[in-house]
Amino acid sequence: MRRFNDQVVNWAPVRDCYGEVDRVPALLEQVELQDNLEAWQELGYRLVLEHDLVFPAGFAALPRLIRLASESAPARGLAGSILRCAAGHHGCDDLLADCADAIAEFRELLDRHLQTRPVDYLTPFRDLLAAKEQYHWSAVLGDFTDDCYHLPCPHCAVEVTIAVGDYGRYSAIRDWHQGDVDRRGLRPAPSEELSGIGRWMHETAVRDGREALADGIAHLFGRAECPRCASVFNIADEYTSANCPVLR
Repeated sequence: MRRFNDQVVNWAPVRDCYGEVDRVPALLEQVELQDNLEAWQELGYRLVLEHDLVFPAGFAALPRLIRLASESAPARGLAGSILRCAAGHHGCDDLLADCADAIAEFRELLDRHLQTRPVDYLTPFRDLLAAKEQYHWSAVLGDFTDDCYHLPCPHCAVEVTIAVGDYGRYSAIRDWHQGDVDRRGLRPAPSEELSGIGRWMHETAVRDGREALADGIAHLFGRAECPRCASVFNIADEYTSANCPVLR
């Protein structure tokens, strides 16, 4: 891996969301000297456009943000926001590749932070998914209080609503007037049958005492019955196939 030296960045060609090249390094120096809410807010506006699009200055700033993240919640949150946009067509692959070591350190930092059981647990959990390059789940995972996932049945192609929330855990056909009709209970995956990112997500939530999140993940990575044709399918596989964003 190449070590990104954040002290010798050539900022001249590295533009922020406003098309400027000199303001971000000045703001970084400011927050390194003193935690300043207005400076953090301006950095957020300049590095990530409307929580969706990251600019070159975002990746150039990432190592310095990660260096501050262990003691600064704004730095940790902004670094996470940048990484959650990294799947897009940003044209900054070289800058992102140069951040590999810093991102590896950020993964360890976020994992330690999750073990402190923060109140906003889901946000750093999703940030860690992005740091693991699991951009799809980072973007769509909710807290399972009122979550719905829509996907076509892989057998008959009817649109199926998967509901995982306080109101129930079921597959259904969503009707404009009647709501969710012909509900079928979901079949959660036993923990020993989970694999890959689903297993990691579930084990991490269990480790940190997030029972509702762990239960929701077990259902999301479990199986559902199509209300139309009664075929049974893996929810996570089909939802990913239908909705996974186009990566770089």
